[in-house]
Amino acid sequence: MKELYQRHCEPCRLGAPAITRDEADRLSLSVPSWKRQFHDGVEKLVRDFHFIEFSDAFGFSYKVANLAEREDHHPTIKTEWGRVTVYWWTHQINGLHVNDFIMAAKTDFVAKISTSE
Repeated sequence: MKELYQRHCEPCRLGAPAITRDEADRLSLSVPSWKRQFHDGVEKLVRDFHFIEFSDAFGFSYKVANLAEREDHHPTIKTEWGRVTVYWWTHQINGLHVNDFIMAAKTDFVAKISTSE
């Protein structure tokens, strides 16, 4: 099976079921730096990325935004001095879907290659 970051998001329709707790637990093992947290009553994947310069944080946010556009799956990205917080969840189902874990893994990959440049 492909690594999560190598997979692509699948279309998710309004009313599709969220993944089960067991599925989320299993998928969480592939993205251990991400936390599952409830925000506004919705379970989301959340991770902070740290940077020395604001321009680096902004550049990373831009790369995540481009990734989101390519996959047609969009997060909340909070960019501030020294930190970017990314929230992944599936708006259509108001919860977590396998797509969110795929995008978390892809975001980790972008972070890894961004820090090695």
